[in-house]
Amino acid sequence: MAAPFAFRTVPEMLVRQAERQAGRNKAALWYKDKATGEYVPISWEEFYRQAQAVAGYLAAQGVGRGDRVALLMENRPEWAIVDFGMQLLGAVNVSLYTTIPVAQVEYILRDSGAKVLVVSTALQLSKAIKVFEACPDLRQVVALLEEGEPPEYVRTWSEVLREGGAYWDAHPELAEAWKAVEEEDLCSLIYTSGTTGLPKGVMLTHRNFCSNVQAALSVIDIYESDRTLSFLPLSHSFERTAGYLAPLAAGAEIAYAESLDTIARNLLEVRPTVVTTVPRLLERIYNLVHKSVEEGPALKRRLFYWAVETGRRMTEALWEGRRPSSWLSAQYALAHRLVFARLHERTGGRLRFFVSGGAALPREVGEFFTYAGLKVIEGYGLTETAPVLTVNPFDRPRFGTVGWVLPGVTIAIQRLTDGRLLCQVRGEDYPQAQQVSSEEGEILVKGPNVMKGYWNLPEETARVFDAEGWFHTGDVGRFENGYLRITDRIKHMIVSKGGKNIYPGPIEDRIKSSSYVDQVVVLGEGREFLTALLVPNFDALKLWAQERGLKFQDEHDLIALPEVQKLFEGEIRRLSQDLPAHERVRRFRLLPEPFTIESGELTPTLKVRRKVIEERYRDLIEAMYAEVLS
Repeated sequence: MAAPFAFRTVPEMLVRQAERQAGRNKAALWYKDKATGEYVPISWEEFYRQAQAVAGYLAAQGVGRGDRVALLMENRPEWAIVDFGMQLLGAVNVSLYTTIPVAQVEYILRDSGAKVLVVSTALQLSKAIKVFEACPDLRQVVALLEEGEPPEYVRTWSEVLREGGAYWDAHPELAEAWKAVEEEDLCSLIYTSGTTGLPKGVMLTHRNFCSNVQAALSVIDIYESDRTLSFLPLSHSFERTAGYLAPLAAGAEIAYAESLDTIARNLLEVRPTVVTTVPRLLERIYNLVHKSVEEGPALKRRLFYWAVETGRRMTEALWEGRRPSSWLSAQYALAHRLVFARLHERTGGRLRFFVSGGAALPREVGEFFTYAGLKVIEGYGLTETAPVLTVNPFDRPRFGTVGWVLPGVTIAIQRLTDGRLLCQVRGEDYPQAQQVSSEEGEILVKGPNVMKGYWNLPEETARVFDAEGWFHTGDVGRFENGYLRITDRIKHMIVSKGGKNIYPGPIEDRIKSSSYVDQVVVLGEGREFLTALLVPNFDALKLWAQERGLKFQDEHDLIALPEVQKLFEGEIRRLSQDLPAHERVRRFRLLPEPFTIESGELTPTLKVRRKVIEERYRDLIEAMYAEVLS
């Protein structure tokens, strides 16, 4: 369905939805009350009222149209309330990842010129206090904490709501401020988490967000009756659009997870119908399910794989427009009752679909969930495109691809060798565009969702836009019968010593399909052959070792066992057997600890920082090559 009404700016959407929901006592947001342990709703009336109070407080601090307000907080109702409040004034949202260090907090606050910073926990407040004096534009810090004796420039949430509400009531002209906001005004500065260097502030306008939300809602059905569970960082454009703006535009409800560690419990409590997620979380569920199956008796394994095969036959019949036979329908109902029902229960029992983005979803993972009756809608986009560019059609997905071009968007494939445009596909061209196939090249984009540029970085902006106005994504891909397939990032391409161009992403995806592998980074720039650093799935690996009576004290002991080394040699050989010789991993090392955000090896959106890993494990990498060359 499309959005229930048209809108040109984010505040117009929020105000009109609030007015539309007035008097209905309809929940907009849900949060976990720590005192009772129960989820509590916040109605649209309360959401709007608190947003007005925040707007009043910000206005009293001199914040107006175009001024920047920064948020350093986890996903929670106050994030949405502050955003709604600043949108009423036409201010610009600058959200910071809560995992970033103090130095980056200072850099972003100084670079953006934020006037007010809103923080959540004591940890985030300590960062604010450390950088306040170094940020000349920063006038006030608002903390959600109510205890302690903070500096005089820190105000509490209760003070903001009380003083801001009074200021709003005393200045009725503020209620009209949002009407002056224009489509091309900045709505948000989203700082890229960056796999290298300092973060860049992506300038996203109201037109960028609103066009993207309305286009996405035209191909993804979200209803007023839906409830989402929000846990991906709102500092990222994927959650901002798909997990925040789109549900609110549709009148759906947003429930906030307590943390990444409580998602399993919160799914049962919230019982969402739609969940935005990243592939890594789906992969974990997939691996846990398969681990449980492989641990069980032979009868359980046979039953499971029969159910998956039945789900495949049922799904493909529906995709092809065929009416399933009564026998197949009965088999599928039995498969659901005996096998898939438990998986549905673990997601709350009401889930209609996942929306997966941020990275490539392994084909086998997407197919498994779909065959089990839990649909996965995979899309593709970038922070710079607000973010959605393509979406797999709900009734005709092709896993391994990222789907069809979104309405309003045009994507071109540019040959890497000579810069020639191989094809152009517009979202409006479907279903005819299903005939389009192309060779591989860089993905270029045009559309109303493409950013205005990088904040204070005109040279960087000029570098990614060409003379014809195409935005160069830096991603490599091709069209296959109208479906876009992403190969990898250009900057990730490995050029071997023999001159072969190798994209590590597809190779890593193959290796990660092993139930014994959790994380992998393939290496080989300027080298004679490929190597890899692997983090095992220790739950599965420990069980495997215990079943064989192998003795070990901890993860370090476990990965050093000759039997474990032989296991992984076999897994890599099995998964690489049909690859060209230059794309096969010839040496590997197992790591005792995972790559994490806290260690700096992953971005806040769980992408690998390759340069950090290469530097940190330099000695280990050199040792792999020395083994063969010595």
